[in-house]
Amino acid sequence: MSRTFLYCRVSTSNQFTENQVQDVKNAGFDVQASRVIEETISGSVPVSERPGFQKLLERMESGDVMIVTKLDRLGRNAMDVRQTVEQLAATGIRVHCLALGGVDLTSAAGKMTMQVLGAVAEFERDLLIERTQSGLRRAKSEGKKLGRPVAVKTTIDVQRLKAKGYIQTQVSAELGIGIATVKRHWNTISHLPDVRS
Repeated sequence: MSRTFLYCRVSTSNQFTENQVQDVKNAGFDVQASRVIEETISGSVPVSERPGFQKLLERMESGDVMIVTKLDRLGRNAMDVRQTVEQLAATGIRVHCLALGGVDLTSAAGKMTMQVLGAVAEFERDLLIERTQSGLRRAKSEGKKLGRPVAVKTTIDVQRLKAKGYIQTQVSAELGIGIATVKRHWNTISHLPDVRS
């Protein structure tokens, strides 16, 4: 016999999961309190790194049902949510989403819904890339310098200590900067004033 579990997630400690629990009850699902997993963690954290979600997976078996109130409880973007749903479906766990009318995301209709959401997410990602590239082209055509600003002072300081015979680790300690930064400025000599003084 299948059991029903509820996964509730909020991003910050000043948010609460009671509304999610109430929404599920109002939708007619009877979930025992012992089968409700609540956690406070950012949606950007993959489900594989969420302690509450992992605890839930340990308790669930093939044939069980997981309910979420919205897709974003499972992940930050459609691709992440789709992968999670597919992983659950592979173990025989069905996923129902209240915001989508309680549809079982592992059913034929649910899979189609997930494909549509995935296509929309991909479309949005492509639009973002196009807008970003267009903005970069415009800025470049206007003569704006793109990329990280040149840290001339850091280069001068690194070169000055190098000229005094310091090794890279000593330069790092003396200037209070990381060794990677020192290495980046170690052989930069173009357009710099004489640093031997």
